[in-house]
Amino acid sequence: MFDPKQVGLGIAPIAWTNDDMPDLGKENTFEQCVSEMALAGFAGTEIGNKYPRNPLVLKRALDLRGLRVANAWFSSFLITRPYAETEANFIRQCDFLAALGAGNIGVSEQGHSVQGLMDAPIFASKHVMDAAEWRLLADGLNRLGRIAGDKGLNLVYHHHMGTVVQTEAETDRLMENTDPGLVGLLFDSGHFAFSGEDPLAMLEKYVKRVRHVHLKDVRPALVGRVRDERLSFLKAVRLGAFTVPGDGGLDFVPMFKALAAAGYRGWMLVEAEQDPAKANPLEYALKARKYLREAAGI
Repeated sequence: MFDPKQVGLGIAPIAWTNDDMPDLGKENTFEQCVSEMALAGFAGTEIGNKYPRNPLVLKRALDLRGLRVANAWFSSFLITRPYAETEANFIRQCDFLAALGAGNIGVSEQGHSVQGLMDAPIFASKHVMDAAEWRLLADGLNRLGRIAGDKGLNLVYHHHMGTVVQTEAETDRLMENTDPGLVGLLFDSGHFAFSGEDPLAMLEKYVKRVRHVHLKDVRPALVGRVRDERLSFLKAVRLGAFTVPGDGGLDFVPMFKALAAAGYRGWMLVEAEQDPAKANPLEYALKARKYLREAAGI
């Protein structure tokens, strides 16, 4: 289905230690995390909060295990802070990633985000942008995308629960108002499903804009409970709303077929934030790798 020379498989460190809730997995070291990634059969990783910030130190540790950096998260504040502040931080992150040989920088607008608030209901408290904020976001992303491109990176936008780009309509507006040559899409199956959208339909709509893929499954009953009980995103994670592909309610095979038919080239990263005390990271990494071998043929 996929050409293994064109598509790489990776896994995110958030299964070992949670960046937003560091108490989840605080006992798991960086060395354990990357060693278990390699042991499970993955070739790529993203950047976690325990990763060394010296690119030479980090690259050596990853090279020893046959791992490469595929992408890293970047928080933009284009609608709430001066553009220059976001740009300066963005350049630093781009330079760090370029030194590691990464290809992508995943941007998520965090202005008015409630994803990191423990008691903010994820659906009821989400901010909705006005026209002026949409202009700030789209113009800022185009400018950042040009900077990333000059440094050999793709800016890939990460739609995310609790942020200003969460729904189908918001993703549509973002795609319509940004330059396809400057702003790609980080497709996240789990976040679209959690939001109530059809991940496959969204993928088919924007597959030509997709430059990076997060493979995240959901447990539908728990997502429903989060909505009904007006829980926050962080409580949803602790509850176990997310899991690895093949362990939840999503059918990934049609998504793999859509990506393959479009000639997708790039990384597909398993990203399933769970409590590692309840979901052993190595066990679930192995489970995900087995499923991808069977369902995607890689």
